[in-house]
Amino acid sequence: MQQAQGPEIWIRGPVTVPEGPPGAVAAHASARRFSFVGTHGGAGVSTLAAVYGGYDCGRDWPGRDAPPSVLLVARTHASGLSAVLHTLDAFRRGTAPHGLDLDAVVLVADAPGRLPKPLAQHVKVIESLIDVYRVPWVPAWRLGDLGGHPPRETAPLARLTGRSR
Repeated sequence: MQQAQGPEIWIRGPVTVPEGPPGAVAAHASARRFSFVGTHGGAGVSTLAAVYGGYDCGRDWPGRDAPPSVLLVARTHASGLSAVLHTLDAFRRGTAPHGLDLDAVVLVADAPGRLPKPLAQHVKVIESLIDVYRVPWVPAWRLGDLGGHPPRETAPLARLTGRSR
């Protein structure tokens, strides 16, 4: 009677273990790459891609060379918030290109200060549908100065994109 052999891994022999301190695990996690996609013109996609890293898709869907993980971008004015809802609906209906992973929405302040109540209510609706990252008004960005640290209010976005500078 022939004895059955075990799985192929046992036939190949022992696995070598990398040298290092006992119990040490080598973890090389890299930051996830994102495509910033504007839901309307002037949303701030180029600025966000420059400051936080990522692929600047403008108002187009990510192409073959762009990461499929999407961060939708909009300004916090009425038409910007409406554009986000329209684009979210495209994902809900399945009319967005196949293979894209919608991760979050990034709302960029359209002016300094607090949002008027009607706009804040629209933001709450969006937040009930998907994760939202808020970016405050940054006067230096308006002048083209993208250097320095991202605003501290955007620490969650900086962690997400791996750009905590």
